[in-house]
Amino acid sequence: MGISQSSPSDASIHQFTVKDCSGKDVELGIYRGKVLLVVNVASKCGFTDKNYTQLTTLYNKYKDNDFEILAFPCNQFLRQEPGSSDEAKEFACTRYKAEYPIFQKVKVNGPNTAPIYKFLKASKPGFLGSRIKWNFTKFLVNKEGKVIGRYGTSTPPLSIERDIQKALAADI
Repeated sequence: MGISQSSPSDASIHQFTVKDCSGKDVELGIYRGKVLLVVNVASKCGFTDKNYTQLTTLYNKYKDNDFEILAFPCNQFLRQEPGSSDEAKEFACTRYKAEYPIFQKVKVNGPNTAPIYKFLKASKPGFLGSRIKWNFTKFLVNKEGKVIGRYGTSTPPLSIERDIQKALAADI
């Protein structure tokens, strides 16, 4: 699960394989040509309602324009995603009408960091280094699979809509 290259500048998110919430492999190459917003999500966080609501709004507005949200549940921040991957998906789909993919729970920091998050963090370190600080850190990925933006927890999804529009308008 991952890629063999070590340089994020040579790599693309499309080279990764991740697990869906049922544990089946998903090759991210299927998203080639789409703008992606990759988010570590949690169901019991103070930022949950605003983020999930706005993520669903963005998804519904741009899903027919080559835009996709990839949500990765994570339980590393005060155990705010305590259930199974399936429970995380059920929560997002039932309460927030999420139609975008909810993948298997991952670790975003530490020695067991998921390879996709190693890539994302290496591609776009945060203000105080590459470590993910909290739930709902968002990475914007262009159609070629390169990370073009990183947004912290307190950045509401709708506030990055202009960046999404620019990425969608860009030619490959």
